[in-house]
Formats: sequence, structure tokens, C-alpha cells
Amino acid sequence: MANSPIIEKEFLSQLTALVEKNISNEQFGVSELADEMNMSRSNLLRKVKRETNLSVSQLISQVRLKRAMELLRTSSLNVSEVSHQVGFNSTSYFIKCFREYYGYPPGEVGKHDEVQADILPMPQPKANRNVILLSSIGLVLVLTLALVAYYMQPFSGSDHVLEKSIAVLPFKNESSDSTNIYLINGLMESTLNNLQKIKDLKVISRTSAEKYRHTSKSIPEMARELNVNYFVEGSGQKVGDKILLNIQLIEASTDRHLWAKQYRREAKDIFELQQEIARNITEEIKAIITPDERRQIEKVPTANLEAYDLFLKGRDLSSRGGDKNLLEAISYFNKAIEKDNEFALAYADAAMACYYLDIFQVEKKYTKEISNYADKALLFDSKLANSLVAKAMVFMHRKEYESAIPYLEKALEYNPNSILVINFLSDLYNNYVPNSAKYLEYALMGVKLDMGAYDSVTNSYTYLHLSNALMQTGFIDEALKYIDKSLAYNANNPYSGYLRVYILFAKSRDFKKTEELLIKELNKDTTRIDIMQEVAKVNYLMHDFKDAYYYYKKVIAMREAHQLDLYVHENIRMAIVFNEMGEKQKADELVERFKAFVDNNNSIYKHIFLTDYYCYTGDNEKAIEHLKQFAQVDNFQYWILLWDTESGVRDIKDLPGVKSIMKGVEKKFWDKHNEIRVTLEEKGLL
Repeated sequence: MANSPIIEKEFLSQLTALVEKNISNEQFGVSELADEMNMSRSNLLRKVKRETNLSVSQLISQVRLKRAMELLRTSSLNVSEVSHQVGFNSTSYFIKCFREYYGYPPGEVGKHDEVQADILPMPQPKANRNVILLSSIGLVLVLTLALVAYYMQPFSGSDHVLEKSIAVLPFKNESSDSTNIYLINGLMESTLNNLQKIKDLKVISRTSAEKYRHTSKSIPEMARELNVNYFVEGSGQKVGDKILLNIQLIEASTDRHLWAKQYRREAKDIFELQQEIARNITEEIKAIITPDERRQIEKVPTANLEAYDLFLKGRDLSSRGGDKNLLEAISYFNKAIEKDNEFALAYADAAMACYYLDIFQVEKKYTKEISNYADKALLFDSKLANSLVAKAMVFMHRKEYESAIPYLEKALEYNPNSILVINFLSDLYNNYVPNSAKYLEYALMGVKLDMGAYDSVTNSYTYLHLSNALMQTGFIDEALKYIDKSLAYNANNPYSGYLRVYILFAKSRDFKKTEELLIKELNKDTTRIDIMQEVAKVNYLMHDFKDAYYYYKKVIAMREAHQLDLYVHENIRMAIVFNEMGEKQKADELVERFKAFVDNNNSIYKHIFLTDYYCYTGDNEKAIEHLKQFAQVDNFQYWILLWDTESGVRDIKDLPGVKSIMKGVEKKFWDKHNEIRVTLEEKGLL
């Protein structure tokens, strides 16, 4: 049953009276109003939205701005004094809001007519005998209608719905003590992390936003680069045991401030502060938070504030990278653990720091430490995304890549905007546990969250990565589009031009043109072993064994000179070429190494490699049997259709059943391609 106008009037009047009662208190916001009304925040938000089409913070802002107009017209207070009287701590922000709402700045109030922009014309009643005598009750009803009409107005275009994409800009440290930067960075990080846990939001990564720490670019400029609709800006300081933090939510395309609040909290209330910031932001942009997500956001990492302070110092150092910073960060994490030996987040971040110290080392030094820290993190909080990532790192460190994937995918459930997890999964599905569909999905997710703020070189590699994923799944036109973007960012990217050659080959199937383009790329750097072996392969596929032999000899010489374990999967083609050129002993050596490689290979390509091997040895029966087994696998790369129909398989293609098998392989690829397209379109990734 709908509320009567009287009930609506009483509700709105009560809200207005409470805001006016607390109008000079800038801390009086949604939570405080809900408490005063003895309502839950969610019920208050729903009722205000239903009856006024405004959010509660917009309604509060309008009441403040209306009172500001009255004071400017009727008092001798200046703009700054009025700003503070109506609860705006920042005069510049007050002027901005006033201008957006009334159409001119507060300093020009005297130049405009008395009619106020926020009051709509009174609705005219229809002529009838009952309105000739207007009683006091009737007057109240008319005023009620005017009040409802007033609150029903959209606030500066707030009636349009924007995608819930958001970037948290680096917070500014306003402390006189510069060493407090770790605390302000920690508050920014916690705001980002809490928002990242919400699947209904698209939250840009810290690395992308960090590029704007010292920028002079405008909000709309950054919005275009990052492709987001909202920005969070923050500044803060620590004075004694108190934290003062200013947070603003901005509509990116217009640079319009939707909401701002100053938080004054005791340092001991830091976790409540972090939760409240995330809650306020999500309510303003109407993000849906599931109960599980809310529990994750409201989780307190430690009851020991000294431990948390040490942890923040460690995290600030680890985010800077470099061995020296990582080692110092681990020291802080260990000190935090001494204060709270069940501090899961400290254990997890310590494991990550050790992982990065070891990542490029031939001889690993921190295997035991990574495992110990990760196990403790998982023991004390198995639903913490960082704990799961730390455990995944244990397996990646050991090269047990398949075992890492379940932990990473679970971590992504708890933190669906984690660019770290997405990039790990993308890399694993591309290089170590081949799955072209998964690779493309995560590559697209990564670009969506981690694109735009980087320098042109990094952007070029990001688009190269995406183009490669698209190519592998058969999206040729899309792959060409993104490889051209990669080259537009950096024409000298040494890999983009090389990949573009093969994308063009996929469209033309012109081997001779492909050879010409590859040689052109090789001439830019004649030491490129990767391009050298591709030139050799194309010549092999054209049955030009003499030129193939010339380039394969160079590849083998470089491998042996530098002891490189590269392109062993190409050894079977090399062996065929060396046999053709009369070097049977070298061919036998190459085949032997190829077979050893295949025997230790557990990827989805094992059976296609064995098909090539048995074609070479002349065991056609086994070759066909392994081809049949390969035909059962899924999510293989497009290169299989491009190369292997022209490689070992061509030696048996005229045997009974082989053409049928290969048609099945091709059909499976394109069926999967179409399935991927539908899935990605549904997820808004393609």
C-alpha cells in the first residue's frame, strides 16, 4: 500500500529537520542520519530513493546548499564562513558543488534574481469549488507537494546510470611528518583492496593508478586513458593518535564531485575507518555487495595495532620492489608476526616477498621460507585471497604449475579485481598449462583492469599479449587490430612486428610473403634466434630444404654456443631437413632429444608431438593412433591448424581416416572459437 502524501511529508520533513539540526557538522552523513532516524542504512537508502529519486548523500547535500543560499542572501557572512556554517570543510569544494547545483558560484548570489533555482514552480490545482477556500491544512498539503517535487529533482544529472568502473588515485600525505606516508599509502591500499573484493565493480589496479601520483592531467583526461567512470581521491594525515582523512568520489567524465567526507578517527579505529570508506563509496554508486563480500570487507586482519602498523611499513616497502626493499619488508613482516603470531596477511605478504626475491634466480634460496609462510597464512585464514596466492606461489616456485591454478582461481573468487591473480592465471594458461580459451579470457580481464596509465612501451607489450591470445583462439581480425595498437604505442617493439607477420599469414596463407616479412624482421636484429628458427620453419613448410638447412644450422649453433634449451619441439623438423641434406647422424641426435622432450611433456600437445615422431620413424599406425588421441583434447592453439596440417600430418594425410580426423580437429577448434566468443560477449570482455 502506497504511503499517503502526509506520511511522505512527515518523513521528508523529519529528514530535513535532522540535517538542518546538524548542518554545521561535516561528519553528519548517511550513517549518522540513519542512526537518528532509528533505521538501518539500507532501509533509509531505499526509502529516500523511492520517495525522492535521490541518494541520501545527495539529499543531505541539497539541504546544505539550500541553507547556504539563504545565508548568502540574508546574512553578511562571506563565502568561506557560509561554507563552514553548512558543513563544507573545503571552501573550494563548496564553491564547486554550489556552482553545479545553482548554475553560478556563491560569490554571484547578489547578481541573480530572488527566485531560487532549487524551488520548482508551485503546481497549479484544477479549478473546483473545494479550492476556493484554502484552509491551513490545504496550505500544508500544497507545500508538501512542493517539497516532494523539490526532492524529486535529479541532482546534476544523477539520473543516468554509469558502469561501475572506478580508480583509486594515490592518496596525498598531508602530515608534517613525511615518514607517515606508509600509513596514508596503507589507507589507500585498504580502500582499493576492499573495493576489489566486490564483483559488481570494475576496479583499476594500483599500478595503473600509481602512474598519476604526480600528474598534472585533469580527471576527464585520466578517465579517457583508464576508461573508468569514477575516481576516488584522498588525502590525510596522522596527528598524534588521530587520523584525519578526506575522501572524495568524482564522476570522471564531468569532474563532478558526487560525494565528499572528512573522517576523524582514533588510530585504534583504523579498521572501522577502512570499512566505512568502502561502504560509503559503494552506496553512492549503488554497487551490489553480496553477504560473502561484505564478510570479506569487514574482516579485521589483526587485533594488534602495533602489528598492523609494522605490516603497513612492510607492505609499503614491498610495493616499491627491488631486493633491498623486499628484504626490509620481510623484516617488518616478521616483526608484525612477533606481535601477532596468527597474522595471516603478514605471513602471506612475507611469502610473496620471498617469491619475488627468488623469481629470476637460477639457484633458489627461499624455497623453505615461501612454503612455511604460505602454510601459516593458509592455516590462519584460508579465505584470504593473499593466503591462497601465497600457496599458489609455493607450487609455481616448484614448477608444479597445475597445482597452483586451483588456489589462484579460488583467490579470484575472494578478490575478483586482483590484477596480480589475473596475470598469474593468464601466464600459466599460456605457457605452462596450455588452454587457449582461459588464456584469452584472463588476458582480456587483465587489459580491462590494468590498461591506460602506463608508458607507451608497457602499453605496447600489453596489447601484444592480448593480440597473441586472440590469435591463438582464432580471432584473427581482432588480433590484427590489437597488434596494430601495440605498434602504434611502440613501433620498435621487437615482438609485435614478428607476431603481425603470422597474423597476416593466417589471413593469406601466403608462405612466400611470410618468409619475406620474417626476413625483414630478422634484418632488424640478426641475433634473433626466435625469428631465425621461424624463417627456417617456413622454408621447411615450403619444401625449400636448402634455405631451411641454412637457418636451422644457425639456430643450432646459437643454442649450443649459449647452452640454450630452446625450441626443442622444433627438433623433429630440423631432423627432417638434416636428413634431406645428408646429415643423418645429426638428424638422429635431434630426434633423440625430441623424443626425450616429448616423453617428459604432459601438455595437451603431447600426442601431436608423438604423431610427428612416428611419422618420422615411419610407424604410421602409431602416428594415426596418437593423432586420434590428440583429436580428443580441447582448447588447443590456432597454430595447430596453421602448421601441423603442413608438417608431420601431411606425411599420412592420404591414409584412410586421417582426413576425417583432421576435419574433426578443425571443427572442434571453430566450435570452441564460437563458444569462446559467446562466453566473452556475455561477460562483456569482447
